[in-house]
Amino acid sequence: MLSDMDEVEITDVNDDGSPYQVEKAPLKNQDLSSISLTVGELLSQYGWYLLVVTVLVYLLIQHLSKRRSSQSSRSSPPQTPQDAALVARRQEAMEAARRKMQEELDAKASTFREKQKQQEEEKRKQKIEVWECIQQGKSYKGTAQSSQATGEASTSTTVLKPKADKKPLRSADYNPLTGQGGGSCSWRPGRRGPSSGG
Repeated sequence: MLSDMDEVEITDVNDDGSPYQVEKAPLKNQDLSSISLTVGELLSQYGWYLLVVTVLVYLLIQHLSKRRSSQSSRSSPPQTPQDAALVARRQEAMEAARRKMQEELDAKASTFREKQKQQEEEKRKQKIEVWECIQQGKSYKGTAQSSQATGEASTSTTVLKPKADKKPLRSADYNPLTGQGGGSCSWRPGRRGPSSGG
């Protein structure tokens, strides 16, 4: 069978009689080809500009749609009775919390006022004692200091320690003007008179 195929020749014969001549079919869509050429030229010349304009238009549309959605959310439908009840409960809870805080502040203020009154009463009593001591010719400071001294005496005994066997910084025969009795360092005035030199 292979030998039969080798022997077969295929020849195309046209009306002209010339072999292997291919007829060109006329273009069916010439309008589309001219449009595609025109679009190709526009894209090659103004492609970047068209891309930028397209992106800007897209962003503008997004911005306008967001603005519309925010305006529509502002004009929301009226509250339902369930929402009104929830708001009323919240306001009542806030009012109760405010009352509780106010009561706490009032209690603190009253205790502060009581302390202030006690301090003023103590100061008044001290002034009265001072006046009575002055009238009797006694020193009030001595009595006030004696009561404070007893409280401070217990703390001062532990803090103060007597220093024993303290060495003096310099010997007794030290004189800074002459330099005697000092240590290895002393000052000697320079010689007066003509200097010897060559």
